[in-house]
Parts: sequence; C-alpha cells; structure tokens
Amino acid sequence: MQSYSLTHLTDAVLLRDLSAIAARDRVMTATLLAHIAEVDARRLYVPAGHPSMHAFCVEHLRYSDDAAFRRIRAARAARQFPKLFTALADGQVNLAAVSLIAPHLTYENVDALIEASTHKRKIEVEQFLAERFPSSDALPSAVAKIRVISPKPSDPPAAALPLLASAEPGATSFPSAAGRLSGEVRNEMLVLGRVANSEVHAEPRFHFQFVVPKSTHDKLCQAQALLSHSMPADDLARVFDRALDALISQLEVRRLGVSTRELRRERPHEEGTPSRYIPAAIRRAVWGRDEGRCTFVSITGGRCRCRRFIELDHVVPFARGGKATVENLRLRCSAHNQYEAERVFGVDFMKRKRQEAWIAATTRDRDADNSP
Repeated sequence: MQSYSLTHLTDAVLLRDLSAIAARDRVMTATLLAHIAEVDARRLYVPAGHPSMHAFCVEHLRYSDDAAFRRIRAARAARQFPKLFTALADGQVNLAAVSLIAPHLTYENVDALIEASTHKRKIEVEQFLAERFPSSDALPSAVAKIRVISPKPSDPPAAALPLLASAEPGATSFPSAAGRLSGEVRNEMLVLGRVANSEVHAEPRFHFQFVVPKSTHDKLCQAQALLSHSMPADDLARVFDRALDALISQLEVRRLGVSTRELRRERPHEEGTPSRYIPAAIRRAVWGRDEGRCTFVSITGGRCRCRRFIELDHVVPFARGGKATVENLRLRCSAHNQYEAERVFGVDFMKRKRQEAWIAATTRDRDADNSP
C-alpha cells in the first residue's frame, strides 16, 4: 500500500524529490496530451459509449469539466503544432498557457506565442493575448452555483448594484451576488439590482453571466413589457424561466409531435411507397421508452449518457426496408447514430453521402440568395 507520509525525509531530499517529480509530471502531461489527441483523432470515444471526447474525459478518465476542456484544447493544438509537446515536457510553457494560446495559433505565429508564454503565469499570458488579440466580448459566458445565506435580522437591506461598464456597447454585466439578481428597464437600458434574501431556498440556485447584442436586449425588454400584467418588471429570473418554458414547449412539439397540426398529418401511407415520416405517437412512445437518452451501449456495458443532439435511428436501416415502428426505432445521439451508419454502410460510403448532402445544402442556400 502506498504511503504518503514524508515526515522521514530531510529538507534537502524532500526538495530534490519534489523537483524530480515535477519534471516527470511535465513529461507525463505531454504524453497524456498526445494520447488524448490520438484517441480524439480516431474518435475512439464513440465505440467506448461516449458522444464526445469531453464526455469521455469526464465520465471515463474522471476529469472535471474544466480540466477536460483544458486538456482537450491543448491536446488538439499540440497535435497540430508538435512543438507544444516539447515545450510542455521541458517546462517552457504550462498546460494553462497552452490552453490559452491554442485558439490563436497559426503556423506563422506558433514560435512567437510559445516564446511569449515561456515561464509566464496564467494572468500574464491572458494579458498578453488581450493586447495581441483584442476582443469585444470582454465578459465571458459563465454559470455559477450560488451559496444562499439567510440574512440576520440586523442586516440592512441590500443596496442596488450599479450597472457595470462593459467593453461592448450596450452590453450588460452581471455581477456576482449571494442574493437574487433582478433588474428593470430604465431609459432603454437594463439595470440590475439585488433583492435581499427574505427566506432560505431549499433548492440550489445559479448565477448566469453572458454578453448579449442589442437585439437580444430589445427582445428582453419586449418580453418584460408583455409580461408586465402578470409579474414584476424587475424579476429577470422569472422572465428567463418563462422564456425557457416556452422554448422547451415549442421544441417538444417539434421533436415529439404533440401539436394538433402534427396529429392531423398522421395518416397511413399508401402500400409500396416507403417514407421516412414517423408518426407523432410512435415518436412519443420511443422517446418515453428510451427516456430521452441515447441507447448506445459500449462493449463494456456502459450506456451513453448523452441527452443532447438526440435522433431517431432505425434498428433495421430504412435503406434496407426498416419500418417506422416502436420496436424498430431507438434514440441515438448524433455521434452514435453516425457511428452505427458507418458500421453498417462503411466509412467511405457515409463520408461520400455527407459530402453530397453538404453540396446540396450549399446549392440550395446559393439559389435562395440569388432568387429575386
């Protein structure tokens, strides 16, 4: 059993060992990224039961979401620019620096960016990139869980939060706060305020932060105006919640076919005329049976956890006479739906089909743009 007690080491030995371990760790990090990059390039995460390399790193390799993101971004960059592997192994740059410079790398500037990041801390690299590659999106998108603290009876009411400056004209910054964030429209601008916590909330709450263009801000103002008869104008959380309810309802109609219009379209097709149309009742039954989740199971018995980009897939392919029945349909994420098609019809065949579909879509878009 490994012992992690180091009290028996002298100061000199402890420092020497630590330096040696850190050097080996840098080499192992470069080797790890090379393996991640190769697994990613071969898409081996798909037969392993995962819809993406990120899901593979989180669910199989047990990395956090942030750690997986940094390693995948760095691995893809280093595979394209192998000098990064050497720079990492030698300790010239660290993993955070590689992840930061990755989106900006080209064959012309890779040496300059590596040199600029050499032995630099994360904040120094960020500052350099901000000066070298200025961006209008000064406020990054983020979602953070809020720790709610019940106020003491003696606590004064929370003061209103000022509208924070942003690099993008018309953009609104959402400052972090333990209390509930709300807002109102004043002089065509969204103004945020904090409402004091009057009670302890049992369920977790989250703070959202992102930059939106003026068009989105205008939509929010219009939604607040339309909802003014049923909720306070400054309760942005409820407006956001209502908007998501409406969006989910609309997408469920589109995905599951629960509208009366879809039901009217349901009718048996003539014998001998195969169709890809799947009746709404069958779509709903398959979705409910598979719990809205990809059904792919890897050779080790793990079922894909993906609930995004879900598609209906024929067990017996439609091209080979498969029917649109509950028994012959299953849910697959787009990655595993494509993997199954490549397994059945061949990688080259599916690649050619995707190329043909892309050409057809491009032609349609061009014709639409040129039409009077």
